[in-house]
Formats: sequence, C-alpha cells, structure tokens
Amino acid sequence: MRRRWRAAGVLATLMLLLAAPVPALAQEEQGAPVTVPALTDWTPASGSYQYGRSARLVAEGASARRVAGTLADDLRDAGKGTPPVVGGGARPGDIVVDVQPARTSLGAEGYELRADRRLSITAATETGAFYGTRTLLQLLAQGDRVPAGRTVDIPRYQERGVGVCACYIHVSLPWLENLVREMAYHKLNQLLLELKVKSDAHPEANTWGYYTKGEIRGMVALGKRYHVEIIPEINSPGHMDPWIENRPDLQLTDSDGNKQPSRLDITRPEAFSYYTGLIDEYAQVFRSTSWHMGADEYMLGSDFAKYPQILKYAQDRYGPDATPQDAFIDFVNRVHAYAAGKGKQLRIWNDGLTGANTVPVATGTTVEHWLNVATKPSLLRAQGYPLMNAAYALYLVRGGFHSDTKGLYDQSWDPRSFEGEKLATSEGITGAKISLWPDNGRGETENEVAVPLWPALRHIAQTTWGDPHPDATYAEFTARGTAVGHAPGWRDLTRVPVADGTYTFRTGGRSFDAEVERTADGYATVRTTDGCLEIRGGKLTLNVPLQPGAEAAPQTCDARNTLQRWQLEPAAGGYRLVNAITRMTVSVTDDGRIAQYPPDRRTPAVWHLT
Repeated sequence: MRRRWRAAGVLATLMLLLAAPVPALAQEEQGAPVTVPALTDWTPASGSYQYGRSARLVAEGASARRVAGTLADDLRDAGKGTPPVVGGGARPGDIVVDVQPARTSLGAEGYELRADRRLSITAATETGAFYGTRTLLQLLAQGDRVPAGRTVDIPRYQERGVGVCACYIHVSLPWLENLVREMAYHKLNQLLLELKVKSDAHPEANTWGYYTKGEIRGMVALGKRYHVEIIPEINSPGHMDPWIENRPDLQLTDSDGNKQPSRLDITRPEAFSYYTGLIDEYAQVFRSTSWHMGADEYMLGSDFAKYPQILKYAQDRYGPDATPQDAFIDFVNRVHAYAAGKGKQLRIWNDGLTGANTVPVATGTTVEHWLNVATKPSLLRAQGYPLMNAAYALYLVRGGFHSDTKGLYDQSWDPRSFEGEKLATSEGITGAKISLWPDNGRGETENEVAVPLWPALRHIAQTTWGDPHPDATYAEFTARGTAVGHAPGWRDLTRVPVADGTYTFRTGGRSFDAEVERTADGYATVRTTDGCLEIRGGKLTLNVPLQPGAEAAPQTCDARNTLQRWQLEPAAGGYRLVNAITRMTVSVTDDGRIAQYPPDRRTPAVWHLT
C-alpha cells in the first residue's frame, strides 16, 4: 500500500511538509520486492541500492569467488556489463558475496540479503550465496535500483525439482540447457533426467534417441555451476525396451512363450548384471549422489500370474508364503544395495508398492509418489521412507494431460497434497517436482511444451520454497513471472533464421525448390511442389518414426502434423535440417534419398539456400 501525504488544512503546515525532506519509505511500496519465489520475509529501510557500471563484486575465499564469477557472467548476459571480481573492502555501489560457515541458522541453502548504499549477500554455504545472487538478478531485471532493506530467505523443502523423460523421444540440448538455467533462476535444485546415454559396453542398445557421453558431461557441468543436481534414471525392471529390445535373452517370457521386450527378467542373474553395468557406465558422466531406477508399471497391461517363474523365484528365496511381488521388491533392494555401495541413494516411483509384498523395501529408499495406489503416503512416511511429492496433478504430458497450474494456485496446493491423500504436516516430505512425459511423442513440439512449462515451473518453485499463495490472485502471481523474466543466458528457441519465402536448397549435388514458412511454435515447414517434407516409415515408438534411415519425403501438407515441422540450424554457411520431433538431422543417401540419421552416425547435410 502506498503512503500518501495528505495536504493539511492550513498553509503553514503544507509549507512545512513541502520544505522537509521526504523519507524514501514515504514514496516506496512497503511490501517486499518482486521475486519468484517470493521472499520469505522483508524488512524495508530508507533509501536504495543503485547498481551502476562502476559496481564491483567483492568476494573473499574460493566459494564466494566462484559464486561471484558466475554472477559476473550472468550480469553480462543480462546486459548489465561485466563487473570485476575483487577482494578487499567494499565501497558504495559494490556487491559483496560472503560465505560464512558459522551462519548455521541460514541452513544449507538460505541466505541474507541487505541492500543500502551497497548490496551484500551472506550465506553459510556456497549454494546459499548462489541463491542470493539469483534474487539479485531478478531484482536487477526490473531496473538498476533495489529498495533498501533486508531479507533472510530460507527454503521450506530440501528437494525442489523438475523431471523430464527424454527416455524415448530425444529432447534437444539447447532446450535442456534453457531448463537448467530457468530452474536455477527460480531456486529449483533437482533435475531428474530419464534418458539413454550412448553405451560403449552395449552397442546393441544404442537405438535413438541417445545422448553422447560428451553431451552429458557438458550438461552436468552446467548443472554443477548453477547448483542443479542432475539425477539420471534408467527405468527398470519395466519400460526397459529402449535397452533390451535387441537382447531377447534378458526379456521376460510369459507362460505362452512370448517375449516381453519392455520387461526385464528379474529372475536371471544376467539381467541384474546388465542393469548394474549400466549404472556403472552412467557413473562415468553423472556426478549425482542419487540413482533413480523407476520401478514403475512393471506389470502394466499384464499380471504376475502369466509369469510363474517369478513366483517360483520368490518362494525359493523367501519361503512358501512369498508372493510374486516379493521378487519385484527383491530386485529393487538388490539395486539399492548396489547403488549404496557406489555412494548413491536409490529413488523409485511409488506405484509398484501395492502392499502385496511380504518383503519390505530397503530402508532409506526415497519414494517419489505420483499415483494413488493401496499403499498411501501416510503409511510410507510412517515406515520411515523419504517421501517426495511427484503428483500426477503436476504432470505435463506431451500431447496429453497438462497440469492446471491456475487451479493448483487457487487452492493453495502445497507438497503435503499427494494423489489421494493430504498429510497434516510436512515432516518426512523431501519436496515436490513437476514432470514432463512424452506419452504421445508427436503430440507437441518442444517449443509447444515450453508454453505451459514456465508457469508450472514458477509455481513449483514457489510452493517448495515458501508460501504457496503469496498473492491474492493467480493473475498477480503470474505477473511476478513477467516482472522477473527469463534467466540470463536463456535462449529464444522459436526464432527461425531465414525469412518466409521460396528457396532453392542445395547440398552435394542434390537440390530442390521449397517454400519455407514459419510455424506458430517457431519451426518451419518446407513445402515443395509435391507437398510438405515429412519423416515417414519404419517402426513407430510413442507414435514417432525414430528409426535411422527413415525417409524425409513430401506428403500432403497438414498444419497439425508436427512431423512436418523443421528446425533450420545454422552450420558452415548453410543450415542443417533437424526434424522438430525426431530430433535427427537429414542427409542425402547414396541412392539420392533424403533420410534422417543421428548426427554422430552420419554427417548431416549442410543445405545452402538461395
């Protein structure tokens, strides 16, 4: 609420008011400055901090200097110049980054920010100081003046996250890099990535879309710099088809002799060795202290009765009263023990915990609760399992269900609200996350997914850091996001580098004429006289032709067909054509066809447009 000076009825009083210096607080909003998440507290003071081109970043010690170095780069990317990082005393206009381990009351991620003639950020840890700089960047995104005051800002929950299944459909690295930067900007600290890393040990498993180890190392390094822990997942023992479709010896066989390419045979020692070998290979590039094994939907569309060998395995191991579910829990527990031996804590989804088991899940396994099943969150908490809220209400399914962010905000949703049950306290709850899943891989492009993602991301940041309902209306809350904008270094991936028009595409002796037209989501259609270029053919995975060698050929133009959308990626004086959905580049084959291939398997064609 603004203070307003009211004129007195007598001229003398009015003249006194006009002559006296007006306190800064008389002209400023009394509420906290606008940030996402909202500051957990704010004590205003007189005056303001003015950021200028003469500002320096004052930091002593390795931790503070690392934070200051990242801040300097982000200020440059935000168009604020590149202030030097220096030691010694601070002067007016400087920004001080200070890590004081003795400030234990700030916890592992909290910080204190003070703004007056200079601005100081103090924390007990490097991570806390880093989050203080994210607040500063958000404030400077709204102008170079920060109102004087003080905040002590500490998160309510330890785990604040986003999950992305790049498990079948490849998600581009620039898109994921944008996500990491946005997460850090909003103080989210955990990114679950279910994906395939190209395997050296098992080349038979290298079906598209994988990531190379070099690509993952780059992503992990970005996460480390921005204090986002990237946790890998290989889902098992269900949903294993990306890994075992070419390994029938590891596939579960039903009573009719049919192989199940998505189900790992948990009764075979070779299956366990194969899976733990993948854990070891992932450890070469991921540095997370957690391992997510999924463990969901093992019997989706089937049931244990069709696999009598699983019951026999359980009874041989745990006695005549054992159930097939015990064999499943046994596999989970063996992975838990293996991961623990490598210094990693196991995480699983909750839906496999049906209550039909006599063998308990190993103590210390984090359960991410996404589905309402017989074993309720309250029971899991009572049994002592760390519990994360990954509710289906928070999902963004590609081409399917989208989280109702406005509805969740209006009902003051918080991490105690699980599917099927709301807990009275936050005790035992590690935090919450939103999840992005590609159930219909061609249902939406990455750029289309990003539209509902950013409001959902800001909402989960708010609910896991502080008050789930800091503003009276959702419109006011979304205005916060507008005010702070995107993170420094965020890239607009909807820009098409060529103007709409008709071009001749030429590469290595092959040429064709086509009309390029930008799509609403920031890709382009390539229309020839015979139709629009589209990827077709081969086996479909999640409704997408992901086989290398599938042809790109003209088909009847359809604005709704996402397989007809292309990214023109600048390269060597021309452009690579990348399909918006399959994320493969096209090359010209020996027989003159245009076909898609992973870029590390065949050199992408560079098309010169005239």
